[in-house]
Amino acid sequence: MTTVRTRIAPSPTGDPHVGTAYIALFNLCFARQHGGQFILRIEDTDQLRSTRESEQQIFDALRWLGIEWDEGPDVGGPHGPYRQSERGEIYKKYSDELVAKGHAFPCFCSAERLDKVRAEQMANKETPRYDGHCLHIDPAEAQRRIAAGESHVVRMKVPSEGICEVPDMLRGTVEIPWDRMDMQVLMKADGLPTYFLANVVDDHLMGITHVLRGEEWLPSAPKLIKLYEYFGWEQPALCYMPLLRNPDKSKLSKRKNPTSITFYQRMGFLPEAMLNYLGRMGWSMPDEREKFSLAEMIEHFDLSRVSLGGPIFDLEKLSWLNGQWLRELPLERFAAEVQKWAFNSDYLMKIAPHVQGRVETFSQIAPLAGFFFTGGVTLDAKLFEHKKLSPDQVRQVLQLILWKLEALRQWEKDRITACIQAVAEHLELKLRDVMPLIFPAITGQASSVSVLDAMEILGADLSRFRLRQAVELLGGVSKKETKEWEKLLAGIA
Repeated sequence: MTTVRTRIAPSPTGDPHVGTAYIALFNLCFARQHGGQFILRIEDTDQLRSTRESEQQIFDALRWLGIEWDEGPDVGGPHGPYRQSERGEIYKKYSDELVAKGHAFPCFCSAERLDKVRAEQMANKETPRYDGHCLHIDPAEAQRRIAAGESHVVRMKVPSEGICEVPDMLRGTVEIPWDRMDMQVLMKADGLPTYFLANVVDDHLMGITHVLRGEEWLPSAPKLIKLYEYFGWEQPALCYMPLLRNPDKSKLSKRKNPTSITFYQRMGFLPEAMLNYLGRMGWSMPDEREKFSLAEMIEHFDLSRVSLGGPIFDLEKLSWLNGQWLRELPLERFAAEVQKWAFNSDYLMKIAPHVQGRVETFSQIAPLAGFFFTGGVTLDAKLFEHKKLSPDQVRQVLQLILWKLEALRQWEKDRITACIQAVAEHLELKLRDVMPLIFPAITGQASSVSVLDAMEILGADLSRFRLRQAVELLGGVSKKETKEWEKLLAGIA
C-alpha cells in the first residue's frame, strides 16, 4: 500500500500568509489521518523577491501554530534539496527531455514582441496568449541560436482544441477547454524553472501522492496534467481547496484584513485558537462543535466534510474563539502565556532603555509606554492636523510610507528610516514634516519615546497595522487614488 505523502510549497517572498497556514493545516491533517508524511518545500525560483528572512519567518510562523513537517530545508530528508533554487540541474534535465521528445520548444521572442502581440489580441477581444511564433523553428536552427548565446525560454506545447478532464477530490470531474490554455513557459531566460515545471518534477521526485492546494490553481490544472502525461508519470490525486475570503466575499487580502500569521501572534492570539479557527475554514467536526484541538481535527478529519462555499475569515469570530480558549486555560497557563506574549525579559529589555531616561516613578511607565503592549492604538484625528499639508496630502504621505514599509523585508531602524526619508524626499518634504504624522499613528500620542526605535521593537506587523488604521481613520484611499499613488510609488527610490 502506498504511503500518503502531502506537501506545502510556499514562496518566501513576503510575510507568512494565513492562507499558507490554512492549506498547510489541511495537508498535515490529511497525511496524519492516513498515517502518512507531510513535507515542506520552498518555491524560491523568483530570485528578485525571495529572501532567506522570509523563509525563516515561514518556518517560525508555522511552528508557532503547531504545524510540524517530516521533511524540509531545515530538517532534511531523503528527497532533498527542498529549496527549488538548489535544484536547477534537475529541472534543466527534465526540460531538455521535453524538448527532445517534441513536447516543448525553445522560444526566442522578445518581451517587446510578446507585449505587442498581446495588445493586438486584446484590441481584437481575443484571449491574450502566445501565438506560436517559434513553434516550428527547425530544432537544428534552434540549437544553433542557443549555442550562439541567444536569450530564450522553453515553452510547453498544449492542445488547441478539446476538453481536459480534471479529477478533483472535492468537485468530481471538472471540464476545462484546452483553448483557454497558453503555451506555458517552463524554463525562464535566467535558466530557472517556472512554477509549472518545478512543481510537477518536484512532486514526482518527492513521491507526493495527494496535492491539496488553493482553488485559484484549478483553471491551470490541465497544464500540470499534460506535463505528467508528457513525462509518463502517474499524477497525484488533486484537491482544490476553497479560497479564504474577506467578510465582503472578496479574496482575502492585506488591504482589507491582516493576512500575516505573525500579526496574530503579536496581537496576542493563542496558536491553538488560530489553528482551530483555520480548521473551521470550510470544514466542520462531525458533531459541529466550534472548539477543537489539532489532535481532534486529525482524528476526525475527512475531506468529504469540506464545504465549497468560500470560507469567511472574520476577525471578530476569530477573537470570539480565542476568548473561548483563553477562558478555559488553567490560571497558571493563562499567566504564563501573558508573560510569554509581551512581558518576557527579551521584549522588556528592548523597551527599558527608551523608557528609563523619561520617567521619575514606575507608575509613569504605563502612560508613556503602554502602546508597546497593545495591538492597535486609540487614534485621534486631531493629532494628524498639519501646518504644511492638507488632509489629502497627509493621507497620501501615510499611505506611501505604508506601501514602502510593506515591501521592507529586513525590519531594522535604519531601513525603516530610509523608507520614510525616501517618501519625504520624493514629495519634496523634510523628515521633520513627516515624523509628526508617524508618532500618533504608531503610539497614539503626539510625542513619546523615539518612534523609529518603537517601530523596530513593535515589529513589522503591528507597525504596518497601525499605519493602516491611521489611513482608514482619515478616510481611506479610493480606487482612483490607489492607481495614481501607486504610479507615484514606482518613482520613489
